[in-house]
Amino acid sequence: MFKIVLTALALSAAPALAIAECSAGHQQALSCASGTVWDSQSGSCKKLTG
Repeated sequence: MFKIVLTALALSAAPALAIAECSAGHQQALSCASGTVWDSQSGSCKKLTG
């Protein structure tokens, strides 16, 4: 009985832990509009010059 309860707790906690781990320290994919490029310093799309 103890193994069943322990297994159930582990399986129910796994998705929550996976979500918490996945959201930390990742960058999302971003596409800028035509004629702009991603500027990592400002964290936004900037118009191409020149």
